[in-house]
Amino acid sequence: MSPPSAARDAVARDAVARDAVAKGAVAKGAVAKGAVAKGDGKITRDVVLAAALEIVDRDGIDGLSMRRLARALNRDPMILYRHAPNKAALLDGIAETVLLQLKVDSADPDWAAQLRTVARNYRALALAHPHVLPLLVTRPLATPLGLRPQGTLRPLEDVLTLLTSAGFSGPEALHVYRALFGFLHGHVLNELQELVENPDETDDLLRLGLHRLPIAEFPLLRGLAPVLASYDGATELERGLDILLTGLTTTLPVPAEGRQAGHR
Repeated sequence: MSPPSAARDAVARDAVARDAVAKGAVAKGAVAKGAVAKGDGKITRDVVLAAALEIVDRDGIDGLSMRRLARALNRDPMILYRHAPNKAALLDGIAETVLLQLKVDSADPDWAAQLRTVARNYRALALAHPHVLPLLVTRPLATPLGLRPQGTLRPLEDVLTLLTSAGFSGPEALHVYRALFGFLHGHVLNELQELVENPDETDDLLRLGLHRLPIAEFPLLRGLAPVLASYDGATELERGLDILLTGLTTTLPVPAEGRQAGHR
């Protein structure tokens, strides 16, 4: 079990990251709304994507259509096709818009600590835009690398720069990136899908609905009800990063100055 101070630190970092993401989203939304408030503002790709992101944040991917987006922007739908030829292009653009908010300090001398920061900020973005998460996981992979929106590739390029500057080879840096984002995708998908069946129940077994499982067949899962019910995404992220970064530093020829890094 993580010490209480570590859990508090994780929660505090989580709050800071989510606040920064929220402020960025509010600023972008305000710009988009101001541009079209009177129906005579210039329609740009950024304005279109900001409005599309707002619809998806509120109503999910199924709630987005070109016609509904046109109504939100107070424009004829045909105008929007100049900036996005179809809904698939809109979804790609939304994923790019969100991923462009994921900043990587590729000049950070502590590569592992920087990867922790990237991981925390990615989680914060996922929590700020839960309906967009499936797009972040699937849309970039649906297109060959060279055809993807460049904004979706920026985190990859910046992480590769960070790691090769620290002394990793190109293939090693790519391995670290894939390991990190494979872990992140799994973590945020799990966290956002943690559902409580009966939140008013005080018994953890009943809250999670695990009482429905035969005790003879699922003794361990039922026995972990208190742990499952007290799930803390920020703390779990830190524990997962500890395992991931420790594993990487013991299996890769990590630069000497980075062997003890990453435990901030």
